[in-house]
Amino acid sequence: MKHLRKCSVCFKYTLNQTHCSAATVTAHPPKYSIEDKYSEYRRRAKGL
Repeated sequence: MKHLRKCSVCFKYTLNQTHCSAATVTAHPPKYSIEDKYSEYRRRAKGL
């Protein structure tokens, strides 16, 4: 089963691993957990 992915260049959705000659990323958010160990690092990486 293929999962929906998003192109990081043109922001279109696809089922392929590459689009616009660039790698695609998963279109689904990570699973939520109240005891998220890495939330601080993720916010810091986003610049929030």
